Amino acid sequence: MKRFLLGCAALIALPASAQTIAITGGKVIIGDGSAPVENGTVVISNGRVVAAGAGVAIPAGAERVDASGKWVTPGIVAGFTRMGLVGVDAVDPSNDTEARNSPFNASLDMAPAINPDVAAMAVNRAAGVTRAIVSPDAGNAIFAGQGAVIDTGSDLNPVTKAKAFQFVEFGETGARLAGGSRPALIAAFKTALGEASEAAKGIFRDDAMLKRADALALVPVVNGTMKLFVHAESAPDILMVLALKKDYPALSLVLVGATEGWRVGPQIAAAKVGVLASALNDLPDSFEQLAATQSNIGRMKKAGVEVAIGMINDNEARQAQLSMQYAGNLVALNKVPGATGLSWDQAFATISSVPADIAGLGGEIGSLRAGRKADVVIWDGDPLELTSGVQAVWIDGVKQSLVSRQTRLRDRYANPTEGALPNAYDR
Repeated sequence: MKRFLLGCAALIALPASAQTIAITGGKVIIGDGSAPVENGTVVISNGRVVAAGAGVAIPAGAERVDASGKWVTPGIVAGFTRMGLVGVDAVDPSNDTEARNSPFNASLDMAPAINPDVAAMAVNRAAGVTRAIVSPDAGNAIFAGQGAVIDTGSDLNPVTKAKAFQFVEFGETGARLAGGSRPALIAAFKTALGEASEAAKGIFRDDAMLKRADALALVPVVNGTMKLFVHAESAPDILMVLALKKDYPALSLVLVGATEGWRVGPQIAAAKVGVLASALNDLPDSFEQLAATQSNIGRMKKAGVEVAIGMINDNEARQAQLSMQYAGNLVALNKVPGATGLSWDQAFATISSVPADIAGLGGEIGSLRAGRKADVVIWDGDPLELTSGVQAVWIDGVKQSLVSRQTRLRDRYANPTEGALPNAYDR
């Protein structure tokens, strides 16, 4: 009897992610750039995708979810955000994006600051965003610190991978932070990497530019075990970044922004550097973006660049959900004479498997390939169309709530009646 009760307790304690679920009858998007699968099936178990596609066998006892007439996709991976770091921008206690007054820079680790309770997490989760690449913002030095990859799940453990990359500012912002010019930027960058190389050997100089903690934080960047995300917009600045590989061949570079990337697409492709590009830039907003065009991503893709959508300096703390609209815009560009867009399959990959691959987590997230984390979204229509809505979301195989502060406010005031409003309204 005691053994029976213990067995029952074990079953009761079984985590939700251990449940086997079969989502059937939908249009299945694997997310790897392949074509949609009509009347497909997705099987998830123990928080992972078991299989997805046509003719998938459904395990006995699996809970069935009918997705007939709907689209089934991997969760959206937001390519560059500051989600979870900001509650209210102007309120310093709720804004952890940068540390202007800190003596540290490269050693700053964003992971402990990710707040799963900020409103943007629930809003973006309800819109189909299940993972996000989260970067610090540069405060008083070119190196901003170590970014993370997170999930948007409704729990208190959002970090998928801490210290996933180091973020550094180049271009106009980097020049300003380094002292006012690009030569000063390059000098600061090379000095920092030189001190990191010495730190790897246990050498720390009294006259060093970096704090010991910052030099040590850059050691994995120098040896190539940590990715270096570099914000650069203009073609000359991008070439400047690519040239760093000659002096530091181990660098694992990722370009962020890259508004003029299309001008040097072949060089980026040859260097095998991934890009998290802004998809909406089409006007010369600054001197480093004079050649802005919405055809940027399409042209880079045509040149062989591994490119995904990122949202640097684009309300990226809150509006990762715009990634789907931006991807849809890239499809629509094909109808504009002279413009270069992407196919639907390519466009969806820029917000699913490609950002996951660029972040070094393609084997874990970003697609419905077998073995990946079970981040699955059911939509009532094409996810790249503005009129489509999210019907259900799973993260790590756990079904998520689609309720947010915004939906609660909507429901509260959708049909107001006399006496149901706060007192302020009847005085």
